[in-house]
Amino acid sequence: MSTAERVNNGERVNTAQRVRRIKPSPSTAAAQRVRELKSLGLTILDLTVGEPDFDTPDHVKAAAIRAIEAGETKYTPVNGIPALRAAITGKLRERHGLEFTDERITVGGGAKQVIFLALMATLDEGDEVIVPAPYWVSYPDMVRANDGTPIIVDCPEAEGFKLTPERLAAAITERTRWVVLNTPGNPTGSAYTPGELHALAQVLLGHPHVRVLTDEIYDEIWYGDEDAPSLAAVEPRLADRVFLTNGVSKTYAMTGWRIGYGVGPADLVTAINTLQSQTSSCPSSVSQAAAAAALTGPQAFVQDTVRVYRARRDETVKLINDVPQLSCTVPDGGFYLLVNCGETIGQFTPDGTRIENDEDFARYLLDSRQVAVIHGTAYGAPGYFRISFATSTDVLTEACERIAVACAALTPAQTEPSA
Repeated sequence: MSTAERVNNGERVNTAQRVRRIKPSPSTAAAQRVRELKSLGLTILDLTVGEPDFDTPDHVKAAAIRAIEAGETKYTPVNGIPALRAAITGKLRERHGLEFTDERITVGGGAKQVIFLALMATLDEGDEVIVPAPYWVSYPDMVRANDGTPIIVDCPEAEGFKLTPERLAAAITERTRWVVLNTPGNPTGSAYTPGELHALAQVLLGHPHVRVLTDEIYDEIWYGDEDAPSLAAVEPRLADRVFLTNGVSKTYAMTGWRIGYGVGPADLVTAINTLQSQTSSCPSSVSQAAAAAALTGPQAFVQDTVRVYRARRDETVKLINDVPQLSCTVPDGGFYLLVNCGETIGQFTPDGTRIENDEDFARYLLDSRQVAVIHGTAYGAPGYFRISFATSTDVLTEACERIAVACAALTPAQTEPSA
């Protein structure tokens, strides 16, 4: 059997190297495990979900229905319908003071597809992409799938889980093609201040061969007084090297509609659109009409849901920090907490099993208390686990109580059972 073949269920299966370099998304796997347990009749408190628990706004759904009734169900331009491109341009102008012409806009089947195509368009074998850790689970594997090498840069909690200029400068080589900045970030909720972005920009200005991919999908699920800053606006001299990605999935509870977009240098956007023309041709016409309505229509939904998320965040942070073995920082945006469970590692469960790592701890919570979380190692953050607070306050409160009970049942060393 050649190295390009493997055995699956007794059958020979041919797979490309790029497929064998990557693994399924841990967050997707966790969600599937929760579904399996629920199908067995178990009541699982699911804190893994990475999508809003709200329904898509009514006016957005109505726009999709109107598009269907009007027969807007055909192929569209590869880079999106004019109404959506205008909506994207308007949002970026209003939010960041940025101006983009049509040749600098691409629209895809979710921000994930847009990011993947950007990497496909620019990476050759051995090219490097700097990925600050903790990171969204898909970044390293998307780099590997496109023949690149992810350069993981640890960004500790003491530094706000954020890339510093010193760490960035040390990671850049002549093979560096991209730096990924996810702000606000998944899984930490940390966001860069304008001053921090400016400091990173000063490093990048000295390395003109490096582009920056800014993933801003959580930019409006934001708890600051001012809008979340964007690198392209903070340092205009980097405008031709920044590829800003975003979408409607998180802000407008439209994860299933699959619309994301990217704006950046015209040559890069042209390459992405060429790839999309040979893959999916274009995003869903109906979803595009809905996305245009989301971006240009009433924004009360966004304001209302952010208030709910903020209340959930504050309550969950308090409950977690009340557990002696656990701690977490307060996220700037998004709907995740990255919880430090380092003190539980090395302790023993009631049945005498030693907690060896964060994955063991996450499994212990699921098996003993039916609380589903995602272990931090999946995000490049060993010793942590991720909670999503995109669920009801009742579920969050009950889950945190169960987590506290599970932690209280741990012992620092095995003890002899009482006679």
